[in-house]
Amino acid sequence: MSGDTQPTLPIPDPAARWVLSSPEPAPKRRRRWPWLVALVVVVLLAVAAWFIGEWVARGIVERTIRQQVVSNLQLPADQQVDVEVPGAVLPQLIGGSLGQVRVASDDVAIDGITGDVVVTAADVPIRGGADWSSAQASISLDEQQLQALLGRVEGFPADSVTLDSPDIAMSTELSVLGASIPVGVGLSVTTQDGALLLTPDTLRLAGAEVPAETLVDQFGAIARTVVRDWEVCVAQYVPRALTLTSTTVGADAVVAEFDIDSALLTDPSARETGTCA
Repeated sequence: MSGDTQPTLPIPDPAARWVLSSPEPAPKRRRRWPWLVALVVVVLLAVAAWFIGEWVARGIVERTIRQQVVSNLQLPADQQVDVEVPGAVLPQLIGGSLGQVRVASDDVAIDGITGDVVVTAADVPIRGGADWSSAQASISLDEQQLQALLGRVEGFPADSVTLDSPDIAMSTELSVLGASIPVGVGLSVTTQDGALLLTPDTLRLAGAEVPAETLVDQFGAIARTVVRDWEVCVAQYVPRALTLTSTTVGADAVVAEFDIDSALLTDPSARETGTCA
């Protein structure tokens, strides 16, 4: 083969540098999942700490309230007292007051009178020297408990009392010429100056309903022992800070409602029993 037909190779450039090259390695991906796991663990620990703190704080608050109720009302140490504080307790403690507190106890004995008590207060301060925005109490007396209360009213036939919503009923007798005439009386219940006022509403003579005037006309002054108002002082059994506002006669109980002055928290005299006008 002649030199004219042989392929020629390019002459290498002496200035060129020959470098052995290889593909660049792909950047390593950072493993982020350990950080994610750590973050989740921290969040879970924070949540657990919050719930544990909330549980501890709620227990302390409810236990303290119960102890104060038992102490101030001089209740038996084993008296069942239910305390309810709605909502999260920790934010309320940080804010300095409890938004709402509800305390309930059955068969609470106050000066020998027993009833079921429910107290609800709003914006209750956790530090001394402050007032709550409002507080109410309700005291419920069943038929037997009502009889015990009315038994302290001189001349009132308390043993004959029954609940006849919206009134209470009692029965008595008129003695005329040696004969006893049974009379049934329906009494409406209102409130007046810290007392319950029982007013004859309906009268039954020998099973028939009669107007009060008829009974007075027929029996004269004797009928006045029946046709009369009865005043039952309630204020003498409860602290002065409680003001009787209303009374309702239901099928199972008479419920007396009270407003509570926040002086009860700071003034010892407000915890003393009151009087009726």
